[in-house]
Amino acid sequence: MRNKRNRRNKTVSLLFVLTLMISLLAACGSNQKAPENNGQEPAGDAAANSQKEEPAKEEPKEKVKLKFFTGKVETIELMDQLIKKFNEENPGIEVVQEYQKDASSVIKVKFAAGDVPDITTVVEQDYIDQGKYLDLSNEPFWSRVLPSIKELSTDVKTGKQYRVATNVTMAGIFYNKQIFEELGLKEALTWEAFKANLQTIKDKKPDVVPMFLAGRDSWTLGHLIEFMPHGIIKQKLGVNGSRVAFINNESDKLAFDAEGGVIDTFAKRLLELKEAGLINADALTATYDNQKEAFSTGKAAIISQGMWVMGDLLKMNPDIASNVGFSPYPAIMDGTQPVVLSADDSRYAITADSKYPEEAKKFLEFLIQPENLQAYSEFLKSPPAFTDVTANWGPLNEQATQALKTGVNIPFTDTPSGFSGDDAGKMVQELLAGKYTSIEFAKAYREAWDKAWNATR
Repeated sequence: MRNKRNRRNKTVSLLFVLTLMISLLAACGSNQKAPENNGQEPAGDAAANSQKEEPAKEEPKEKVKLKFFTGKVETIELMDQLIKKFNEENPGIEVVQEYQKDASSVIKVKFAAGDVPDITTVVEQDYIDQGKYLDLSNEPFWSRVLPSIKELSTDVKTGKQYRVATNVTMAGIFYNKQIFEELGLKEALTWEAFKANLQTIKDKKPDVVPMFLAGRDSWTLGHLIEFMPHGIIKQKLGVNGSRVAFINNESDKLAFDAEGGVIDTFAKRLLELKEAGLINADALTATYDNQKEAFSTGKAAIISQGMWVMGDLLKMNPDIASNVGFSPYPAIMDGTQPVVLSADDSRYAITADSKYPEEAKKFLEFLIQPENLQAYSEFLKSPPAFTDVTANWGPLNEQATQALKTGVNIPFTDTPSGFSGDDAGKMVQELLAGKYTSIEFAKAYREAWDKAWNATR
């Protein structure tokens, strides 16, 4: 028994030793270097261990937010569409549109507060003088721009271009052709003929407003000053001569406060219409939308507007396309000629303090691409200022051409930034409300203009 027990113990010991040796050999084998794979993909866990560590991914760049500031109410919806298209094509840039009704005044606050837009439709001469806008003179698009529009886009002081206009626009007297034909009326080029037309409409069609003013939207009244009394200065001094006179406030040539001068005469003419009941009774409270509705439905025979109104008129009443007449503003002073606005429209400037001038230029280049400018021109019913763009811009083509031949062509007024068209229109509101006589209005106008002009110096 003892021998058997000894033999069994020896057997167990031998098995234990063999097991231990096998474990040690397995451990040694696992520490040996794996054989090279000769460029082949490793298999299993070895493949996972052999993969190189991937470099860390770059953090995505922050999207550029480009601020577009505008005062053009007619184009808000279209610009939203174009901006959406641009943002989709340029995922690293997001253009945000801001519209302000009194944009000329609001941008003054923005500049003062450092809330500077990157690109804007608001361009004022004194801000050009202060270096607020980027010089665009060397941009390649000028070879595509009509020479007359490039001239109007040129700063008379430096000879440089700080803005570019995408369109040509015109403003004058819009009249209802059907009413004129029924009453045997003709386009009026003198004040006497113009007033006589209005009186005939009042007498023969008492349910129709002879001339509808949208006085609550003061810019529409500001345009009356810009086109009628300022128009006399522009025709006397010429395009460049008048621009210099306005920009430099050459008061002896402007003579705003002169008795019997352009502003005094304009105020007298407007008060004549009010006293004779030839304008709407609610002229001070009626809006631009009210004006468009009244004209498009035949409830108003005459309005003062520009081509920018046509898109909305056609939306309200597509049939009006063949019923809109267009003529120059009548001469309000003896010895002067009728005038028609023929000017650069939809101006764009890039601010000098923009953090993203290259992105702003990219957005501007997008806007003036032929297909986008064609869509813009056809929407606004205004001819493009770029020679490589063909657009079916509206029904006033032939009449606009005739008006340019009939009236003296005038540009917009270069006003000081503190006295915008809205500001001038607010003074016309006060005139219609009875605050001034005509000469008092002229003196107050001169004072407001000088105050604004001096504030920029």
